[in-house]
Amino acid sequence: MGTLDYGTDPARIAAIARQVARVHARGVEIAIVVGGGNIFRGLAAAASGMDRATGDYMGMLATVLNALALQDALEKAGVPTRVQSAISISEVAEPYIRRRAMRHLEKGRVVIFAAGTGNPFFTTDTAAALRAIETHAEIILMAKNGVEGVYTADPAIDPDAQFIPEITHMEAVERRLRVMDSTALTLCMENKLPIVVFNMGDEQNIDRIVCGERVGTLVRT
Repeated sequence: MGTLDYGTDPARIAAIARQVARVHARGVEIAIVVGGGNIFRGLAAAASGMDRATGDYMGMLATVLNALALQDALEKAGVPTRVQSAISISEVAEPYIRRRAMRHLEKGRVVIFAAGTGNPFFTTDTAAALRAIETHAEIILMAKNGVEGVYTADPAIDPDAQFIPEITHMEAVERRLRVMDSTALTLCMENKLPIVVFNMGDEQNIDRIVCGERVGTLVRT
């Protein structure tokens, strides 16, 4: 979204593509789950009072738009990319097939998972946890906008909020910290999948994390 009220900022998408391309050049297998809030914010008034399931499906379609925009930016950066959608849109994206996704990763393609889980009432956080577990990912990198990691409270509201460099999944669930939604967090905990919550604003952060530097907050069992 960048500095826009809603929609997609080409400069911001290009910056994200550069970060991913830098890590991809190291030979790292990368899968991405995108959200759709930047587009759905523009539809919020229209969705007001709407049935929850209908609103969720609209949100899923917004993630497909973002996935296609990111795919275009990545391919302009020289990164081979495939979009897989959890809802059928065969003209613009492959259907999500786990083995095919893993084969793309083995061949050095970045895979973008769109449309969440394909089900209403589940967030893209849950989609990220689910796809990571299905594809045997080593870690989830949870990108945040302008926030360095996990805090004891919302730092934008509480000036006394303290940064937490490391925490367990269970502690995050019990303390209701805003790492990701509780369904996704529990799924990661049960499968011992670590999470790094970091600031997407610094273009070096993904590369630093992949190279083993401690950036943001580490959530692990």
